[in-house]
Amino acid sequence: MIKQSQKAIMNKKAIFLLLAISALLIISCSVNDEKGKTKDIKSDVLQIAKMETVSLAISGMTCQIGCAKAIQSKLSKKEGVAAAVVVFTDSIATITFDSNKTSAENLSSFITGIAGGNLYTASEIRLNE
Repeated sequence: MIKQSQKAIMNKKAIFLLLAISALLIISCSVNDEKGKTKDIKSDVLQIAKMETVSLAISGMTCQIGCAKAIQSKLSKKEGVAAAVVVFTDSIATITFDSNKTSAENLSSFITGIAGGNLYTASEIRLNE
């Protein structure tokens, strides 16, 4: 009699655990938008990253660490930038970015705006095609 009672309790625990896991899975498939409303993730359209690379000439850099590395660090943290390399000796930044999130013009303006907009000027290098 005791064994049947223990089995019944274990079955109830297993069912409860299964229901709890199912509820968590259902809840995790929704997120809150900016206004606090719940929306279904599946209804969002995923936007595929459109990666591009641009080279920008940067004038106004006077040193490797304080200028080039600082610009590279700030670019690397910018939304949409996948990779950024700034070469002080060539005064060139090569940036790989998602064009759905930013643009070459925006990146150029971003660099020009570093340090209050008084130190650097960035312009796109266009290769003759």
